[in-house]
Amino acid sequence: MNKLIVSLLLTLGITGVAHAAGDAAAGQAKAAVCGACHGPDGNSMAPNFPKLAGQGERYLNKQLHDIKSGKRQVLEMTGLLTNLSDQDMADIAAYFASQKGSVGAADPKVVARGEELFRGGKLDQGMPACTGCHSPSGTGNAAAGFPHLGGQHAQYVVKQLTDFREGNRTNDGDTMIMRSIAAKLSNKDIEAVSSYIQGLH
Repeated sequence: MNKLIVSLLLTLGITGVAHAAGDAAAGQAKAAVCGACHGPDGNSMAPNFPKLAGQGERYLNKQLHDIKSGKRQVLEMTGLLTNLSDQDMADIAAYFASQKGSVGAADPKVVARGEELFRGGKLDQGMPACTGCHSPSGTGNAAAGFPHLGGQHAQYVVKQLTDFREGNRTNDGDTMIMRSIAAKLSNKDIEAVSSYIQGLH
């Protein structure tokens, strides 16, 4: 547990990358092409595309840079960011961060298990609660770059947790926080916590 706390503190302290300040008004026009998959205001209707509305600006900016550089592989976004400057991506991140996110519903059959994992983790296996980084309400920690989860599509969350667990997504930093956590989750755990997150608000 102490190693995890140290890892979290190191992540907060040394992994931040300075980016240009975003302009949400300028970002609205630049984000027009994003609307085809993520919705005009960032509330994607397709469960395989993440909701971006209300997501932390720092987190969004990092993901855009990671996708553009190839550090995070998202096939559907291949080539879409190639011609965007750092300022363009900062503006797009600011626009989506300024929007209000929508909330879905949790599956009542698994919501209790999902809440147990989200709020209590699996301490006997060294897995902390999700609330430590993503807050009890799922709003995340924008300043630290920890994403807003509440209301996110369960299908999308399932894919991300599975990708972290299987090593298909590795842009969680050298401390491998999400890979370490996801490694302790079974398929049923992932399904339950993802469903709980979808209805969290």
